[in-house]
Amino acid sequence: TRDSLHKRRATGGRRVAIHKKRKYELGRPAAMTKIGEKRISTVRTMGGHKKYRALRLESGNFAWPSEAVTRKTRIIEVVYNATNQELVRTNTLTKGAVVVIDATPFRQYYASQYNSIMGVKKGKPASAQELAIVNKAKSKSVLKKMQTRAEASKIEQHLRDQAVTGRLMARLTSRPGQSGRADGYILEGAELEFYMKKTSSKK
Repeated sequence: TRDSLHKRRATGGRRVAIHKKRKYELGRPAAMTKIGEKRISTVRTMGGHKKYRALRLESGNFAWPSEAVTRKTRIIEVVYNATNQELVRTNTLTKGAVVVIDATPFRQYYASQYNSIMGVKKGKPASAQELAIVNKAKSKSVLKKMQTRAEASKIEQHLRDQAVTGRLMARLTSRPGQSGRADGYILEGAELEFYMKKTSSKK
């Protein structure tokens, strides 16, 4: 239980329980959500409400803060967790975990928004879907609008370098064991640099 009746006082004295255990004091086992085919169990909670205990999840909605856009994408692996390195080794999803996600939906967004491809490996062509978006017939006014957008956009080099590999680093902000979702945001700026240092030092 999550009560403190069974604990001793701060002075070390023994505390006498004034009542037995109560249902509202109960604790439940941690969900320990893993990466895999979606599997969610429902838990009845106080007041007849429900919690959605995600046992396995493979994708989530991730926001790109500087672009103000969100896309559903695949979670590939967990690379850092401030709580415990064991959660990284076992690929356990928790709130605050730093994960690697598939960059494809964001690369496609970039192609449709700016009419250019976001980072390409040397000697390797861009994907057929991205080329189709870029080569699609557009009016002069639309092309001009896209060019103006491209000049105004400031996508940092670290993010471009990651996009070349087809993966992006993101942080989970939802609680998979409570909401049954693994949503978060793409890391940028000083926060991205911080976690890049953390993950490189762990290897």
